[in-house]
Amino acid sequence: MLENCKNAAERWGGVNDLIDKWLKERQALIVSLCDLSVNPGSSQENKAEKFQSFCQILVDYVSVGHFEVYEQLVAEAAEYDDGGLELAKKILPRIVMSTEQSLAFNDRFDDIHKVDDGIEGLIKELDSLGKTLEERFELEDTLIEALHAVHADTTA
Repeated sequence: MLENCKNAAERWGGVNDLIDKWLKERQALIVSLCDLSVNPGSSQENKAEKFQSFCQILVDYVSVGHFEVYEQLVAEAAEYDDGGLELAKKILPRIVMSTEQSLAFNDRFDDIHKVDDGIEGLIKELDSLGKTLEERFELEDTLIEALHAVHADTTA
């Protein structure tokens, strides 16, 4: 997953500062997810801090996607009117589903001290969320690649 993130940054890194920053945030999200999955922490307090940090990065990432990156990409697609809007209309609803799962995870696990099934429950749901995020990243990459390729051809 991290390698795909690096490849995406290399392909689209120069598109604009917003996407550059967002892809770096994605990388931080992946690193935090992997760290949490492999080493949730030794003490209950350490685990709580790691989960809260992950949840904050997660919410920031999905928020920037929806309220900044996707809006910009859709606006560009509308401006160029060259097929990008149709693709966005197909992909964005699928991304929204992953956003809902991400926010539900955050709502449930933002305060680890209130979780009934403890760390074991978190790890199981974290694994499921990881798979959802991997799909989301692929959809986002498809959206960015298609819109960038379409616009790059138009402006060249």
